[in-house]
Amino acid sequence: MFTKNDLKAMSRKELERLLSDVKKALQAARNRDQREARKAATKAAAEFGFSLGEISETQPSAPPKKRAKVKKASKPSIPMYANPDDKKQTWTGKGRQPNWFRSQIESGTAPDAMRI
Repeated sequence: MFTKNDLKAMSRKELERLLSDVKKALQAARNRDQREARKAATKAAAEFGFSLGEISETQPSAPPKKRAKVKKASKPSIPMYANPDDKKQTWTGKGRQPNWFRSQIESGTAPDAMRI
């Protein structure tokens, strides 16, 4: 068995090799357990007069598929400011300030004067 100190003393290559060996050993153990389970299942089915193939013909039903969550469409924000020179240009007050808003502020227009 390895202790924490043994693992800390190992190089990266040694740890990777150990990890690879552990993965191989786990796969071998899984295969061995699977063979033993199959033998036990075959023996149990034979006690009732069936073969394992006859019993396993009925596939278990697949779990119900999960529905994807539907995102609700967000409502567009209501404009709070309008460009005094061009009323079609509006801004909600969220996010980056548009150039027209910034230039109006720099020229001395109060933000409340542009409020819709």
